[in-house]
Amino acid sequence: MVELLRTIAPEPRERIEAVLAEKDGEIKRSHDEIARLKEQLAWFQKQLFGRKSERIVADLDESHPTLPGFEMPAETETAEEKETIVYERKKTRRVTGKDKISYPDDLPVERVVIDIPEEKKIDDKTGEPLVCIGEEISRKLAMRSEYFYIKETVILKYAVKGRPLAGVIAEPMPDAILPRCPVDESVIAEIITDKYADHLPIYRVVERFLRSDVKISRQAICAWIVSTGISLEPLYKAMWVRIIESGVIFVDEVPVRLLTGEGKCHQAYAWIYVGGGGGDPPYRYYDFQTGRHHEHLFKALENFSGSVHSDRYGAYEKLASRTGIIWHPCMVHARRKFVELESGDIVFRDWVIRHIRYLFMFERVAWARSPEERLAIRREKEKPILEKLTRRIKERLETGAYLPKSKFREALEYFMAASPYFPNYLDHPDARLDNNVAERAARPWAIGRKNWLFVGSETAGKAAAVLFSLVQTCRNLGVNPREYLEDVLRRLMSHPASRVAELLPDNWLAAKRRAEAIADQPLIQA
Repeated sequence: MVELLRTIAPEPRERIEAVLAEKDGEIKRSHDEIARLKEQLAWFQKQLFGRKSERIVADLDESHPTLPGFEMPAETETAEEKETIVYERKKTRRVTGKDKISYPDDLPVERVVIDIPEEKKIDDKTGEPLVCIGEEISRKLAMRSEYFYIKETVILKYAVKGRPLAGVIAEPMPDAILPRCPVDESVIAEIITDKYADHLPIYRVVERFLRSDVKISRQAICAWIVSTGISLEPLYKAMWVRIIESGVIFVDEVPVRLLTGEGKCHQAYAWIYVGGGGGDPPYRYYDFQTGRHHEHLFKALENFSGSVHSDRYGAYEKLASRTGIIWHPCMVHARRKFVELESGDIVFRDWVIRHIRYLFMFERVAWARSPEERLAIRREKEKPILEKLTRRIKERLETGAYLPKSKFREALEYFMAASPYFPNYLDHPDARLDNNVAERAARPWAIGRKNWLFVGSETAGKAAAVLFSLVQTCRNLGVNPREYLEDVLRRLMSHPASRVAELLPDNWLAAKRRAEAIADQPLIQA
């Protein structure tokens, strides 16, 4: 080709070289586009047919740096002093075949006696009666379907004999959360637990009641749910006060469809705030909003000062610039970008995933220690790993050896955009490296949404947020939501407004345990 070009006149030869260069560019762009489409196809195939687990995908041949007996991975740059961290943790109970079932020891026992007929209790040879010499007992857990009954409240009336003008003396009717409601608080608590803990749509609740020959319309149940949610707003607001005062918060948002007046569905959102103190905060707070606008977040956190954990949605990045806010972007989201890679520099991908895993292994050790020791472990062990990760990813991004629109470049850029904020957790003992707490809190709403599909109105969405907050907080604390709701619904109307925080799930549980401890104490006889 070169010899042929030399025999051609200068002007045509220059045109040919320009055409060839243009064709080379088109071929390169086509190859890049084909590679990008292959990468997209591999990603879609993984979403459809691949495993959903995000467990480590790298081949970890290096020694683990965290657990007793393991050393830090060998460093190629500079030799550093190594230290083995030893810690204690509660041993996980091994599950065996004998652990298939467990139940309380004080369950009521219904004895079913199987006896031989009376005529067989006489010996046919001697005519003497048979003697019972023992029993063979088989114990099984049994249950009945829903047990409904009519609760009849009787108010006794009294009068003064011989003084009819003295009036009638009687106790007032107990306060009810829903005046003139034909069902007791126990039924309302059961319905709310079915919907917001077990994710049953209303029509399934109706069918469940029908199996016990109790018929309640769906419209009535929906009205009771909304009214109950509105009535429980004082607890909802008290929960929010505790979250704001805690100084550490985890945030996420999840979409939900909102039915409009035209019979169509509009995309609304439930913002999830997890807080209340501790490494795994007790409260799950759901805020229903008609959109995902940044203003919803800013208004909710206008009086908040402290640590905010989240993903890299624009509202959180913008919130990070506000005074008093310490933003902690989620490392799990950054890791996920590398886990999803199906092409590019796979060796470098595995290196990144491996070192992110080292960070979380140290975090497991750190959270088993005191806050002071936690900070020491982070600064001495985790900080060098994080700095090395950031440096290597930055160098890899600057080399440019990847497709411009590839997922590999997207993963590098995602990490580097959050890299200035990743070290924030190193100096705050109550902060975390991930936002998994909020991710787990968002899951129940997403599961429920698949069953009940949409909320019927903005008011219903607000009520659902209140009930979801209380029920999911109960579940997180190990409280029976039905028992809690039934008790609180009976007491809320007469409870002092200044002490409404006493009825929050964690305080309610503490009071219950104190009462049980007092009841279990033996009586002291004089």
